[in-house]
Amino acid sequence: MKWWGWGDASRSVELPAHALDLLRTELGVSGERRPPAGFEQLEVPEPVLAGKAAQRLADLLGPECLRDDRLTRVTHAAGKGYPDLVRLRGGNVASAPDAVVYPGDARDVRGVLDICGSERVAVVPFGGGTSVVGGVEPVSDGKSGLISLDLGRMAALEAVDERSLTASLGPGMRCPQVEEALGARGFTLGHFPQSFEYATVGGCVATRSAGQASTGYGSIEKLVRGLRCVTPAGEIDLPAIPATAAGPGLRQLLVGSEGVLGVITQATLSIRPVPRERRYEGWMFRTFDDGVEAFRQLEQRGVVPDVARVSDEDETRLSFTLAGGSSVARRAGMRYVRLRGYSGGSLVVIGFEGERAEVARRAALATRLLRRSGGLSLGSAPGRAWRRTRYEGPYLRDALLDRGVMVETLETAHEWSRLLELYGAVRGAIHGALEARGTPGLVMCHVSHLYPSGASLYFTFLARQEEGAEIEQWRAVKSAASDAIAGAGGTITHHHAVGRDHAAWMPTEVGELGVAVLDAVKRRLDPVGIMNPGKLLPLTGDGR
Repeated sequence: MKWWGWGDASRSVELPAHALDLLRTELGVSGERRPPAGFEQLEVPEPVLAGKAAQRLADLLGPECLRDDRLTRVTHAAGKGYPDLVRLRGGNVASAPDAVVYPGDARDVRGVLDICGSERVAVVPFGGGTSVVGGVEPVSDGKSGLISLDLGRMAALEAVDERSLTASLGPGMRCPQVEEALGARGFTLGHFPQSFEYATVGGCVATRSAGQASTGYGSIEKLVRGLRCVTPAGEIDLPAIPATAAGPGLRQLLVGSEGVLGVITQATLSIRPVPRERRYEGWMFRTFDDGVEAFRQLEQRGVVPDVARVSDEDETRLSFTLAGGSSVARRAGMRYVRLRGYSGGSLVVIGFEGERAEVARRAALATRLLRRSGGLSLGSAPGRAWRRTRYEGPYLRDALLDRGVMVETLETAHEWSRLLELYGAVRGAIHGALEARGTPGLVMCHVSHLYPSGASLYFTFLARQEEGAEIEQWRAVKSAASDAIAGAGGTITHHHAVGRDHAAWMPTEVGELGVAVLDAVKRRLDPVGIMNPGKLLPLTGDGR
């Protein structure tokens, strides 16, 4: 992956001329390119890992599995959040780890944690490095050094139980590798986060990832059946059993633990047969409120698509703009929408996967309900377009950053009865914070994960960057939005995880006592405090 952005350097997304015109008109950006710093310009700090610790790690893993070259350290210096990319593009790699180690199995992980505990070296577990909330940012918290623990070698499909529909996977398997390996046996995990190309099994489990098809397949915490986790205090091995009443759910304590308790070394997950049919289609509603209400009825009446997404009016408008202004088919489609009174409305994408007869049955039921709710069918073209471009968002972000555009996402969730209240509060807070900085922006949102009692909201906002104060600008908007979420009673994160960016709002969500409980668990499993400092929980400051 590019050290300064997303994906392979040979793949990029170019903004069309009409999109640049929109950015100039609505955001006031110049449109001039602002390329990232050159690799040769980076000032990478000298590693400070004590010689004894480095030698012990090299003796354990072999010299080839402990690397401290510039490129390896830089590519593990941050995740892919907006402040990460601003710093990297500006040449700031001060947080680069002292070294990157590559364990081959759980015994190696055990040995690494033992060495780092005795030498007081901080450990940051690293999967695909796709965190957008500071989840893999190297923070030493006063330790003698810091290593990134890259799990890429632990990437095997270890077992498939076809009768029980479960698969045991190594934490370093990337999502495409999972689908390829399972697909060869006729199965799928059905977990497709936007970071799909680079996200790993361990990273998805550690961050409670949702995935774009979570409404149908279930988010990752619903797929976990068994789990192995190596902690500084020992190993936790939870068998893959369908249900248990043996006390509070220890699995769910480890799912979403973000590497602060230990290292996930194996996950046993539910799988399904590869669907014979995939049907995706688009709809329009006159308003976002109408689309949200239609989704509530779909969910609560049991007519649930595997993928369900309704964009608000601003996101719909931008989506159509970026789709291309000269396309004859697009112009014809917009004329069709306009003549039926849906111009300026909200776009819906729904998708069904499974056996052909079952897909047809579910799609027919959804069609009747959506039409009764005021929806206008757009056919399969919008659904196919969405599937084709579903992973392009991070590439588009790089193109926007190249043009001096601040582009950030955040997500939350609430009950149906308060979802639109939360939407209005967060949208207003983002607009207000941007205007206060003198950089009014575009604020967009969509609903993309449905539950019987509520749904998620996923916001994207664009604004002209404050050159020289990009991080301060971001922090002001992020804080305003997070305060609005907390004030409206929403969750501070639905699926991006807590990381560093959301840690300050954890007491609001789970209470001071809840934070103390999590801290007590960490102190028991990680007595020296070496595991991913500063994430999920505040820094201890006590030098543990």
